[in-house]
Amino acid sequence: MSTRRSVLKTLVAAAFIPLAARAQARPELVVYKNRGCTCCGGWESHMQAAGFAVRSYTFDDISAIKRQAGVPEKLQSCHTALIAGYAIEGHVPADDVRKLLRERPKMTGLAVPGMPADAPGMDQRRGMPYQTLAFDSARSWLFAQH
Repeated sequence: MSTRRSVLKTLVAAAFIPLAARAQARPELVVYKNRGCTCCGGWESHMQAAGFAVRSYTFDDISAIKRQAGVPEKLQSCHTALIAGYAIEGHVPADDVRKLLRERPKMTGLAVPGMPADAPGMDQRRGMPYQTLAFDSARSWLFAQH
């Protein structure tokens, strides 16, 4: 069990290395997803199409990664991604992640709680609005309305 924790901590820590230190042309998004989830791949494709480099890891349980990344339980979704020191929880649109990286606000990350039908990767086009929430250790607030 301690070896598994050590591996998880190493993977999470590696994702927080600043992009400049990696000398990458595209922002790298490190995605952690639960085995058997069918919608995470759709979101990864959305992010790749938007110009993000995606590195993906699949586990039986990613709850420890969510905790270590600081994602509040009420905002959790099916996958957690890390980029440039921020946590990205669930089906957050690429434009929201770009805005986050451009503005660099002091916060933990962005979340689209649950799995909204019209969010990227779900792509059900039902015309149902959803929100991207910003969060830190104390609270969450509206970041974007879709």
